[in-house]
Amino acid sequence: MILVVGLGNPTDKYRLNRHNIGFMVIDALINKYKPSPIKKTTFNGELFKFNNILFLKPVTYMNNSGLSVISVSKYFKIDKITVVHDDLELPFGSVRIKNGGGNGGHNGLKSIDAHFGANYDRIRLGIGKPLLKDEISNYVLSNFSKKEVECLPIIIQRAVEAVIFLQNHTIEETASKYTSKKSLCKNEQESL
Repeated sequence: MILVVGLGNPTDKYRLNRHNIGFMVIDALINKYKPSPIKKTTFNGELFKFNNILFLKPVTYMNNSGLSVISVSKYFKIDKITVVHDDLELPFGSVRIKNGGGNGGHNGLKSIDAHFGANYDRIRLGIGKPLLKDEISNYVLSNFSKKEVECLPIIIQRAVEAVIFLQNHTIEETASKYTSKKSLCKNEQESL
């Protein structure tokens, strides 16, 4: 069984926040594959099953994402975990794929690492970062700009394709095929 986790915050208030791009990718996967929902409150998340893949949106809020990941992992025999998340250190519209590594100060990853360890695949989606470090919290919890929203379908589609490709290929093959160090929305990025 494979678990694909999208990180974000629940409720409509956060729907278009930069921090919620992981949720957006899971929503796109759900829309594409029409998986069956799994109702179990102890999972602390919205969980869906398609063949041997589980799609998870933790509802614990970002800082406690690991609680949901570990409860699903303990219940099911999980062979591999892929986490889709926002990354401040990458330019908006870029995509990086890797296994393991540090959390870069990302509270969702910190929580997963604390409960599960750091040995999982990551699809990192660049959201850019503010000029000042003390603006980070407000920045990740702010909505994408109008121009960024126009670019999101391209980024989300790339992430969806990477998630599916990764199920039958190595992390190296997936990174080689789907990594984009520059923004996928370069023309739009120039006018942001």
